Amino acid sequence: MQMQRVAIVGCGGSGKSHLARELGKIVNAPVTHLDSVYYDDGWNPLPSEKFEALQRDLVRGERWVIDGNYNSTLQVRLELCDTVILMDMPTVVALCGVFSRQLKHGHGQDRDSGIYNRIHWGVLRYVATYRRKMRPRVLAKIEEYGGHADVVLLTSRRHTRRWLEQVVAHQT
Repeated sequence: MQMQRVAIVGCGGSGKSHLARELGKIVNAPVTHLDSVYYDDGWNPLPSEKFEALQRDLVRGERWVIDGNYNSTLQVRLELCDTVILMDMPTVVALCGVFSRQLKHGHGQDRDSGIYNRIHWGVLRYVATYRRKMRPRVLAKIEEYGGHADVVLLTSRRHTRRWLEQVVAHQT
C-alpha cells in the first residue's frame, strides 16, 4: 500500500490528529491539521473561500497527510488523495476522546499537535449525532469524489493500532 496523499476524516474525538501524526512519521509526509489552519490564535475561523484556497495549495504537494472533517471542503482533499481514512468510531468512543483530550490538553489550542479544544454544547451535540447526521454525508462524498482512492475504515482504537502496525510492516 503506497500512501503519498492521505485524507483522514471522522468525528471529533475519533483520533484523527493522533493518527495523522503517527502516519506522517511512518510514510515520511508532512502533516496538516485542518483545525490549525481554520482557526487563528483568537479562535476566529477563516472565511470559507480563503480556507478552501489554502487547502487547494496544500493538496498540490506530492506528499501529505491532512486530518479534519470540514465537509464543505472535503471534495478538495478527496479529489487528489490516494488514500482516505475514515475514523469510524462508535459515538461513546468519540465522546470519551473529546473529554480525554480536554483533560490532557485543557481548554485551548495547540497548533503543533492539531488540537483545537473548545468543548461546548455545540461540539458535544455534533459528536453525539455525527454517526446519524454527518457520517452518511461524508460517506457519500467519499464515494462521489474519492472513488479512485484506497478507503480505510477504522472502527476502534485497537483496529487503528493494528492497522498502523501493518503499515509499518509494509514500509520495511
